[in-house]
Amino acid sequence: MLEKLFKLSENKTNVRTEVVAGLTTFMTMAYILAVNPGILGASGMDTGAVFTATGIASAIACFCMALFANSPFALSAGMGLNAYFAYTVCGAYGYSWQVALTAVFVEGLVFIVLSLTNVRQAIFDAIPKNLKIAVSVGIGFFIAFIGMQNAHIIVDGATLVSLFSLKSSIAAGTFTSEGITVLLALVGTLIMAFLLIKGVKGYMLFGIVITWILGIICELTGVYVPNPAAGFYSLLPSGLFAMPASIAPTFLKFDFGFVTSHLLDFVTVTFAFLFVDIFDTLGTVIGCATKANMLDKDGKLPKIQEVLLADAVGTLCGSCLGTSTITTFVESSSGINEGGRTGLTSCTTGVMFLVALFLWPLFSAIPSFATAPALIIVGFLMMQQVTSIDWLDLTKAIPCFITIATMGFAYSISEGISFGIISYVVLHVLNGKSKEVSPLMYVLAVVFVLKYFLI
Repeated sequence: MLEKLFKLSENKTNVRTEVVAGLTTFMTMAYILAVNPGILGASGMDTGAVFTATGIASAIACFCMALFANSPFALSAGMGLNAYFAYTVCGAYGYSWQVALTAVFVEGLVFIVLSLTNVRQAIFDAIPKNLKIAVSVGIGFFIAFIGMQNAHIIVDGATLVSLFSLKSSIAAGTFTSEGITVLLALVGTLIMAFLLIKGVKGYMLFGIVITWILGIICELTGVYVPNPAAGFYSLLPSGLFAMPASIAPTFLKFDFGFVTSHLLDFVTVTFAFLFVDIFDTLGTVIGCATKANMLDKDGKLPKIQEVLLADAVGTLCGSCLGTSTITTFVESSSGINEGGRTGLTSCTTGVMFLVALFLWPLFSAIPSFATAPALIIVGFLMMQQVTSIDWLDLTKAIPCFITIATMGFAYSISEGISFGIISYVVLHVLNGKSKEVSPLMYVLAVVFVLKYFLI
């Protein structure tokens, strides 16, 4: 049945590989179930309802990805988009979370139309092959940076970002909480790298579990001391089972009255959601598909329409349930690096999201320092593709570099794409190579430039 449904042999994979890949992907993105309620809770939403809505919406979106596109991409509430929801729309703008949810709902409807009419696919196909590779490399840089931040290896400092200081941690008396977790993350990264070098199947999943167990040993021996006030919790699960919270406080809580009375404001908010989501999603899909060798000889993804449709349906369902924009996760690359090639990978991830609703006491105990090494290693693997960029053609190479650098330094996939496309078009025009640029690339460049003045 699974062979027929997911075409495993055709994609040169098997059930074990796909399931391990799906589990690995889930382990690297399970944090969203803890993080998203905290972020959206700042807008006044019920955190328990958000937790349940996030889990259900993620599962639905993953199942859609499996059934529509038979692709290994996993989806959940997008980081950055949830922050925009809570801190900008509801915080800086002062709108209610019901208004923000309505904007996400409309965004989902628009995306479904754009996906069915091939507009999003056209954008994907218009991006040159070199830039697509640069997007993948840039995501590698970006995701490794996220991993280092999650592990507190990289922290805020006078130089914007700084290396964590073990000496200062010891002097401040925080070594038994923060300091030891940084060391565990570094050890976990080396363990995962060792398993990768040795060709161990499931190395990421094993690396996460081993690092977590090492942390538990440290806690039991007193080397690690939980400090909840500082965000360092016990690594020991409080239990196994717990019934998920009701979604009643957020289910279908839309405010369409605001749309009619403040149409222009609502359009502005919705457009911002649309803009960030479409290019974050495209960037993630490009990066992951490139890594999985799923692009054809022309740099196109054969099932891009179905992939984007699954993403759009996920967003629509998420808004109805009570969570922010659902989008394709860069952490999908962790499962892809484990060999995931079909919808069975995303289906497995979806099942795990449902299981996690009832086993959250167990999953919530997995610390970020245990999952951070997976992100760092994935970053390395994705950055390997930098050698495929034509660095001798400076007209193409410089925009690729700008794309890569901007993603990491601006902490945004979509901004990296924006800067990359603008510089690509401008440099080609200035160097008399305008005919090498597709008409849609010119349109995108103009839109991106206008964005920085209007949004």
